[in-house]
Amino acid sequence: MRILITNDDGINAPGLETLAAIAHEVSGPDGEVWTVAPAFEQSGVGHCISYTHPTMLSKFGERRYAAEGSPADCVLAGIHEVLKDTKPDLILSGVNRGNNAAENVLYSGTIGGAMEGALQGIPSIALSQFYGPGNASLDNPFESAAVHGVRTVRAILDQGIWETRGYQVFYNVNFPPCTADETRDIRITTQGWRDKTTMGVEPHLSPSGRMFLWVRGGPQHHPTGEGTDVTANIDGYISVTPLRADLTAYDLIADLRGRFDG
Repeated sequence: MRILITNDDGINAPGLETLAAIAHEVSGPDGEVWTVAPAFEQSGVGHCISYTHPTMLSKFGERRYAAEGSPADCVLAGIHEVLKDTKPDLILSGVNRGNNAAENVLYSGTIGGAMEGALQGIPSIALSQFYGPGNASLDNPFESAAVHGVRTVRAILDQGIWETRGYQVFYNVNFPPCTADETRDIRITTQGWRDKTTMGVEPHLSPSGRMFLWVRGGPQHHPTGEGTDVTANIDGYISVTPLRADLTAYDLIADLRGRFDG
């Protein structure tokens, strides 16, 4: 199996090392693992692409490249340049430092990389490590992902539903904020909603008197309801959420057509 890996925390991020170890075991002794990751941190860029300026691509080593762009740029570079003659069989994005559950899905560059893989017709999985008091102070905060990542990816490959047309499904995995021993089984979940967590800004004045704004998020550990990703993670489970890039609110279409046709 040929696997392309990327992330949004940058080419030197410890989570990418964890993902590389997972990918090597999943690919097997005769497989290949290729890395195309951002040269600099790209957290929060979502599914953006560098459409109006070029992206520099640099080779860092054997099957290892850095691109001065977003995770989606890296996937495009990996598919259409680095591996243009031998497309990857699987794209893995992560392991992100922090959760990409609930509303974080919409901001995440980690998700953006996997989304681009799905749009390119390649099976794709995003992986993130929830942080909390149960793992933030560990020698390896990615312990849950490191220990349980291989079985999770294999389970999704073996038992997941994979599509070949249209907006293809991709999978969002979040490992719980606890030790590997405390990590429980896999749960299939929906994307939650933290009703008390929204993005905001914190203003600061520079020494020259200019105003600068830091974007800030809210609390991450509020449960989001039964069957959702955040609640599963807080309860110690690995959440696996099937996603598509199609954002249409299908439940409203019939009602809206009736209103506008009238």
